[in-house]
Amino acid sequence: MLVASCAPLSAAYDVALLDLDGVVYVGPAAVPGAAEALAAAARDGMRLAFVTNNASRTPSSVAQHLGELGVPATVEQVVTSAQAAARLVAEQVPAGSPVLVVGGEGLVVALGERGLRAVGSADDGPVALVQGFAPEVGWRQLAEGALALQRGVPWIASNVDRTIPTPRGLAPGNGTLVEVLRLATGREPVVAGKPELPLHAEAVARTSAERPLVVGDRLDTDIEGAVRAGTPSLLVLTGVTGAAELLGAGPQHRPSYLGADLGALLEPHAAPALEGDRASLGGWDAHLEHGVLRVTGTGDPLDALRAACAAAWSSEGGVDRIDAPPAAQLPAAPVRG
Repeated sequence: MLVASCAPLSAAYDVALLDLDGVVYVGPAAVPGAAEALAAAARDGMRLAFVTNNASRTPSSVAQHLGELGVPATVEQVVTSAQAAARLVAEQVPAGSPVLVVGGEGLVVALGERGLRAVGSADDGPVALVQGFAPEVGWRQLAEGALALQRGVPWIASNVDRTIPTPRGLAPGNGTLVEVLRLATGREPVVAGKPELPLHAEAVARTSAERPLVVGDRLDTDIEGAVRAGTPSLLVLTGVTGAAELLGAGPQHRPSYLGADLGALLEPHAAPALEGDRASLGGWDAHLEHGVLRVTGTGDPLDALRAACAAAWSSEGGVDRIDAPPAAQLPAAPVRG
């Protein structure tokens, strides 16, 4: 359920745990206004951490990329699923142990930080397998992984995102590669990345956050992870999630706050007033009747969406159709969660 914050989010929370793609940048370019909003949030006293499921890049390369986009970042501000995966491995095996890597440099560096030795063959005596996406992963690495898993070593996956965005469209992600080893061995990995909790715990530990706010653009990773952790979340509409998906979101995918972009960090947030299945906010009224979500009024379209979400989420039966004026900028029907 959407909640209220009388203070700007940058003052109400001490650390923003920021997703990257779709939040700070989209493809090679920064989201318009993102750098300025993050700089203003930092001036307000909010600390920033950049938390990514991408295990292929090192924190230093991520920080360099952010700097090139006008978002100054230190290595210490970057938290990756590779780091979370390496912590999980280190908790299970002795220091200095050989660990088979099915992945790239991000995992190798993260294992080294934990005092573990990355190896590339099942014949090198690995005591664990860690897997993460890298463009160079192919049959030979996957075969070595399958051989190691058949010997019973623990298996940690950085994340199981089925796809990754590229300038040419969606391409297979680590989840697709994990599925190869699942099918080949019948084994199941322990997963470090969103929406599982190890990456969230890693980010909180590295930032010493006391009042963290998860900021993301995906319901099934960023927001679900926040819900699982019991941490407030802000969904921004600069990435993959649009109004249709949001209206159809199930309880595990519902954010605490909703913003057009990272400028939402700098604002207080009003919550829709809800009476039964009727919600109102900022000149908009949303009412659910026999599967039809009727939205009337005028004002900020984002308030229309907030009110519509409150009304839609109040019903266990869901929404079949949306009746709203063009100014509300709402779809005709939601995607059911």
